[in-house]
Amino acid sequence: MHKKRIVVKVGTNVMTNMNNRIVGPILKNLVRQIAYLYERDIITILVSSGSAIAGKEVLGSCLAEDKSTRRQIYSSVGQPRMMRHYYEMFHDFGMRCGQVLATKRDFAPGRYRENMINCYEGLLSEGIIPIANEDDAVSLSMSMFSDNDELASLVAQLVNADSLIMLTDIDGLYTGHPDDKNTKLLHEVKVHDDVEKYVQENEKGEGEGRGGMQSKLKIAKDTASKNIPTYIANGKEENVIIDIVEGKKLGTKFTI
Repeated sequence: MHKKRIVVKVGTNVMTNMNNRIVGPILKNLVRQIAYLYERDIITILVSSGSAIAGKEVLGSCLAEDKSTRRQIYSSVGQPRMMRHYYEMFHDFGMRCGQVLATKRDFAPGRYRENMINCYEGLLSEGIIPIANEDDAVSLSMSMFSDNDELASLVAQLVNADSLIMLTDIDGLYTGHPDDKNTKLLHEVKVHDDVEKYVQENEKGEGEGRGGMQSKLKIAKDTASKNIPTYIANGKEENVIIDIVEGKKLGTKFTI
């Protein structure tokens, strides 16, 4: 049994290029870091975006006029494509992975939640890397997560994770716009610190993803308040996950 468990959420902007195409080497680097930690008794639960983008790569245009229906179609086609990427990459490191699809209702107290716990604990006990995704094909309105940041937070709480790392395409929470030369990166934030004032409406967004910095800030504080240290960091840094786990000062850390 692994001594520690962490949840890593990787956003759409981390894994795609400017043409909204999935970048294989970035995913490979992500898996490499997870494999490195695995050998050191730290097991990762991965919350991965990218299914809608992967679906668009396969289908190109979609004739459905309804936005929600298009999302369902792209995600339904893209999920197996993403899992094939991950399956092959983890296999290259001698590891196994499994997909866990969920809607928001699955985290509500009751038998759905108990089933989720049993599934995750079973996978983790076998040394299998769970890859959590929203079940976009059936998840609509009340059963939707606000974004994958919320899903990652709920998974972290469900499995009693030692930390949550949310990877995006900027280095963390700044005191202003990331592109402003006078802005500063906040390396540590307490849950009661008034930092919401630093998040601007014209922030550098999440592109194809649903969650921007406002969402990340809220989720990070909520998760940290449950005594799960939470990080917002740049997923395109070569060893970002390893560096954070090993205690290096990287990204923005949220604590009680």
